[in-house]
Parts: sequence; C-alpha cells; structure tokens
Amino acid sequence: MNVFEAVKNTVTARQAAEHYGLKVTRKGMACCPFHRDRHPSMKLDQRFHCFGCQVDGDVIDFTAAYFGLSVRQAAEKLAEDFGVRYEVQRPLDRGKHKKKVKAESLEQNYGKLEQICFSILGQYREQLQFWKVHYAPKRPDEEWDSRFCEALDRLTRVEYLMDVLLHSSVEERVELLLSAGKEIAGYAGRLQKSEAGTAGSSENTSG
Repeated sequence: MNVFEAVKNTVTARQAAEHYGLKVTRKGMACCPFHRDRHPSMKLDQRFHCFGCQVDGDVIDFTAAYFGLSVRQAAEKLAEDFGVRYEVQRPLDRGKHKKKVKAESLEQNYGKLEQICFSILGQYREQLQFWKVHYAPKRPDEEWDSRFCEALDRLTRVEYLMDVLLHSSVEERVELLLSAGKEIAGYAGRLQKSEAGTAGSSENTSG
C-alpha cells in the first residue's frame, strides 16, 4: 500500500484538522481556514467541504492546502505525524522480474502502453473535476452525491499517477504500469459507463 492509500485509509480530514489546531464542533463543522469565515461553514468527516468558498477534498488535499505543500509532501507529512506505515515504492528490479525485457526495446514497448494509460487518466481526471464542481453539496444537511464522493476519493490518486508518468524514470514508470495497470483499466471502464449516460455524460466533461 503506497503512502496515499495508507494515509487515506487511516486518517480522516476531521482528525487532521483537529490535530493541526482547528476547532471542530460535535456536528463536524469548523470555521474554514481558507477564507475569512466567522461562522463555521466547513464540514469535516472522512473528507471536507466548505459551503462558503466551495473548497473540498480528502485529508491529503486539506493538509496540502493548509500548509502549502504538494500532495506527495502532504501525504508524507500525515504519515509521519500520525505514524502511518506504508510501502516505499522502489524502481523495478529487472533481474528479479519474471518477464525480462531487453534494455534496447524497453522504451519502445513501454511507450505505447504509457500513451494509452496517460490518455485514460487524463480523461478520467476531467470527468472527476467536472463531478467535483457540479455535484458538490450546496447545504450542510444535503446528502453527498456519489459522483462528488468519487471525485474527492480518486482525484488525488489519478493526479499522482499522471505525475509519475510525466516526471519519473523509465524504470519507475514501468513499475507503475505493472502495479497499477488493472486500476487504470478500471478507470477506462468507468469512463465508458459515463459516456453511456449512466453517470454523467462526455458532453459535460468537455465543458
């Protein structure tokens, strides 16, 4: 389990907010630290959402915004502050991998798959960003739409995967595709359902 998954499975946005000094009421409301808020307008539980400035996200998003960190730095800070254990991802050890790929063909074989996966992640990110804005709750007592929850739950993870594919070494990118290939394929299936009209539409995501 990587640092993002480990932290989100262990620490809630409310726990982090209280740990970092916010006063949270019994009903899970607090004054939003991201705008001038005299009356509690931020709802905190597993995730957080401000009904004033509309900022929202998971525990990692909260910590990143609160301290001005990247999502990776925020996840690592939470892991350290809350004693969360996680698996440190290391570059692929080709010597131990069952399918040995010749060094000279690694880039060529990997490149096509990378393009497909990056395209899927990009489209899914657009869908999540749309859901995050258009299905955000308007009132504290309003039930959260499942698409809004999905956006909060997965957007950070999708952006992390895209960041690895953009900026990491060949070995790290290959390792990611080997470990997260099924996950990305699942996102492709989610997009197909959305395009079929079962949860949003492709026309909406393009707007």
